[in-house]
Order: sequence, then structure tokens, then C-alpha cells
Amino acid sequence: MNELFIAIVLVLLGNITVGLWRVMRGPTAADRMLAAETFSTSTVAIVLILATVTGRGALVDVALVFALLAALAVVTFVSRAWPDIGEETARGGGGPKP
Repeated sequence: MNELFIAIVLVLLGNITVGLWRVMRGPTAADRMLAAETFSTSTVAIVLILATVTGRGALVDVALVFALLAALAVVTFVSRAWPDIGEETARGGGGPKP
């Protein structure tokens, strides 16, 4: 079973490597943010696998904190990258302006 966990972690590390390439190449800020989300998702998965292998329940809490921080990072990015989205929703219109 440990060989399976090692293989999964290696695939996730490869995923992080490809995401790092995407962060460097871009081309847009949204692409870079999605790559950062790939980092966070892969990190959460690796920490959860580590928690399973070692039997330490505290690592599950660490993974949860990583996941919450990743969600907060996405919300912050969207609110800064597209600040007028919240204004359109508050007015009740989500569609194009006449």
C-alpha cells in the first residue's frame, strides 16, 4: 500500500512541476491563479496522504488550514482582479449593460 501512496505523491509532485511552468509562462493572471490553486490542491492531497501513512491526525487539521487559505486566496484574487463584479450583482443585474 505504501508503494501506491508513493506513486500518488510522485504524480502530485509532477502536477506541481507543471503548474510551476504555467506560473512562469502565464499568459494571464487568471492562468497563474489557477496554477497556484493546483499547488494548493496538490499540497492538501500530499499532506492528507502523509497523515494516512504516519497515522497523525494533526496533519488533517493542517490540510484543512491549507484548503481554507487557498479558498481565501481565490476570493481575494477575484475581488481584486475584477472589482466591478460585486457591483453588478448588488444592482441585481448580472447581464450586459444596455
